[in-house]
Amino acid sequence: MGNTFRFHSLQDLHTYYGLPQPAHPLISVIDYSKVNYPKGVQDLKWMQDFYILALKRDVQAKFNYGQQPYDFNSGVMSFFAPQQLLQVEIKPDISINQSGWLLLLHPDFLWKTPLAEQIKKYDFFQYNVKEALFLSETEETVIADIFHNIEREYRSNMDRFSQSLIINQLEYLLIYADRFYHRQFLTRKLSNHQVLDRLESLLTHYFDDDSLIINGVPTVQSVADDLHISANYLSTLLKVLTGQSTQQFIHDKLIQKAKEKLSATDLSVSEIAYYLGFEHSQSFSKLFKTKTNQTPLEFRAGYN
Repeated sequence: MGNTFRFHSLQDLHTYYGLPQPAHPLISVIDYSKVNYPKGVQDLKWMQDFYILALKRDVQAKFNYGQQPYDFNSGVMSFFAPQQLLQVEIKPDISINQSGWLLLLHPDFLWKTPLAEQIKKYDFFQYNVKEALFLSETEETVIADIFHNIEREYRSNMDRFSQSLIINQLEYLLIYADRFYHRQFLTRKLSNHQVLDRLESLLTHYFDDDSLIINGVPTVQSVADDLHISANYLSTLLKVLTGQSTQQFIHDKLIQKAKEKLSATDLSVSEIAYYLGFEHSQSFSKLFKTKTNQTPLEFRAGYN
């Protein structure tokens, strides 16, 4: 990778892509077919101080999620938050017939509106590039219509109603994206259940050796890193498939291992807590009571 670019303003990105200056300093809608990457550049790495919402279609390259190809090729959506590091590889041997939309949105455009805080609650702004939203034709039509509505308002003479109208359309876009992501978690059963299987295997291996004693209870981030997916994506996937957060899933596996130790060994509660990676046995006992409505000793007495 070459140097990391830092785009402080929408104008910076417009200039880099060889586009006319934005009509508004805080929001811009770009026809993706008009984007020109700098000649001779094959690797791009940058950070930006604004949100990017992208709908791209007719991408000639094939994308994979793990070992599974994506199902939908009509449209691909990606969401990037401010200060997020982006990396793009441009393959010179691929003929790109790119089309779609880029929406650049500075946080100041949302100032003093409910969306200023609400937008931070959408986990997909922190997903990896490979965890993009792949749209069916019907879904793409819905999203493209919203981009068109925002673009029409953006191109008109902006007045005191413009911000409210654009923000309303943004809210629709984010709600639909959230709905379509949940569809993707459900319809892509093979790849998503493979992630679940890998998580089960990872935790089983982790709990069956000395990793807990050495490293303590695994964190959500460490588990996601081992699975090579983002923590937010893993959490949402588990919520859809199991109804549990990643933290709850880890704790359930931990309690299962604790029950094995309590029922099949004579180890003390303190020894079991140490084996499971807890610095203090009180923390272990509190978690066990929360999960089972019994203390470890009560469970052992009832089992015996």
